[in-house]
Amino acid sequence: MSRPAVAFVVGTRPEAIKLAPVAVLLGRSDWAKPNIISTGQHGATVAETLRGFGLEPDVELRPVRDLPCVGGLTSSLLHVLAAEFGHRRPELVVVQGDTSSALTGALAGFFAGIPVVHLEAGLRSRDITSPFPEEGNRKLIAQIAALHLAPTTTARDNLLAEGMDAASIVVTGNTVVDALQSSLGAAAPYNDGVLEAADRSGRPLVVVTAHRRENWGAPIGRIAAAAAMLARANPQLLVVVAAHMNPAVRATIEQPLRAVANVHLTGPMGYAPFARLLARARLIITDSGGVQEEAAALGVPVLVTRDTTERTESLDAGLSQLVGTREIDIVTAAGHLLAGDQAPAGRFDGANPYGDGRAAQRSVQACRWLLGKGERPHDLALTSLHH
Repeated sequence: MSRPAVAFVVGTRPEAIKLAPVAVLLGRSDWAKPNIISTGQHGATVAETLRGFGLEPDVELRPVRDLPCVGGLTSSLLHVLAAEFGHRRPELVVVQGDTSSALTGALAGFFAGIPVVHLEAGLRSRDITSPFPEEGNRKLIAQIAALHLAPTTTARDNLLAEGMDAASIVVTGNTVVDALQSSLGAAAPYNDGVLEAADRSGRPLVVVTAHRRENWGAPIGRIAAAAAMLARANPQLLVVVAAHMNPAVRATIEQPLRAVANVHLTGPMGYAPFARLLARARLIITDSGGVQEEAAALGVPVLVTRDTTERTESLDAGLSQLVGTREIDIVTAAGHLLAGDQAPAGRFDGANPYGDGRAAQRSVQACRWLLGKGERPHDLALTSLHH
């Protein structure tokens, strides 16, 4: 007999990274098979990321692209996903995080009467405008999900505080740790002579990324100016700017940095070489939630160029600090960290607040339990983790 399908809705590269370990393990099971639906949000980038885990999209949708507003994208995605679930009725719909693809995948599944599983449930910044629209998206998904796969006990507590049924929440850890461990084990080449030379010489690296919608425009310009100031003040460093795939975002951050000798602009990178780059960094400056989690798993200090973050576990563990987007705040905090004034110069010791690399295993077991085909997994006890 053919195995029933579990739909994975994937729109962006971060979703592909975090859903891939779950899809891989489910594909090895004897009770269900993954059906990977690419919504076309990040198109070829999603397909490339999935291939790094040995996966391919089963379905590639064609929503209306380049719409001028979030509402237009959301309505287009909902339309094509509703049609897909009407044509093929999976046993479950799995969505990850807080993107437009995640929200519309959850809504389309709910409208079709298909149980929705929310991977990375329960993250909250407690500011509905930041990140926008992600904070709203993830709160809406929580209202209709049948199963909440919370990455941490803090995320579980957020869901309980909002009235979610405790029986519907499983603490799994974050699958980004699974993905990171798998990718680092592959030892992928950079295909970048500057980065390969820096690895051979042991030159210290600072990695900078920026892409958040609320930082578009002047805030990203200030982040770029701070990176330039930091590079000029520390000529021994190589400041690596791994820019976003959005060309407008990339132009804003790259333009002020082109004339700085010890700044290297990589453009978008594949996930495996990017993981290798993060593991080499002395310091990371980012507005990315996923990078905050990856840095914690690697023990690399992070300056978060936002005013709020839903990754509070990193803050509580002393692995990251919020600095906003003012140049002087970024440069001052970076200087202290690089000098060892505020944190260890090397890697951090202690528990990884985002899990043990077995989040995908717990997630697959939880899906099986939801369908009445297996036992409920034990919640991850993060306090028992050690590097």
